[in-house]
Amino acid sequence: MGCRGVLFALTGEQDAALAATAGDDEVMDFVEQIEEAWDEPWLCEVDKSWDAMHRCLSDGTLWLGPRTGEPLELALLGGGHHHKSEDYIVAHVLAGQVPAVAAALEGVGRQWLRERYDRIDPGDYQGVLDDDDFEYTWYYLTEVRDFYKRAAVAGRSVVFTVDQ
Repeated sequence: MGCRGVLFALTGEQDAALAATAGDDEVMDFVEQIEEAWDEPWLCEVDKSWDAMHRCLSDGTLWLGPRTGEPLELALLGGGHHHKSEDYIVAHVLAGQVPAVAAALEGVGRQWLRERYDRIDPGDYQGVLDDDDFEYTWYYLTEVRDFYKRAAVAGRSVVFTVDQ
């Protein structure tokens, strides 16, 4: 089963290449190139934790469209969507937005996340809401926080990809 999310921090050149894509086929070709390069210092795998994490950082739902622009909402499924289909999502956070996302994530503590996690509607969640799933979500949130810090310092934009 898919649904594994990955964040990629793009160089200025890669960001321009993504912005120049026209249509879903070109976006998917671009993503394929980024994935094939698998530049480990500039990626962050989040496995399936992105679902609960996104719900906690936003309004508690799994809305797959662009968000309001609040920094926490941008972290995973926010930002501009370059591609969204039944099979794949590519969401893009601009380099100028990344520092605000990094700063907002820095303020997310374990207790805050747990309170938000406990509000997730179990009938609307594909996983099992329990302590193990929370620990899994918390672990990956700390990875995402560190990743956004690195991307902000380097002035990079961020792309989140997930196959559905």
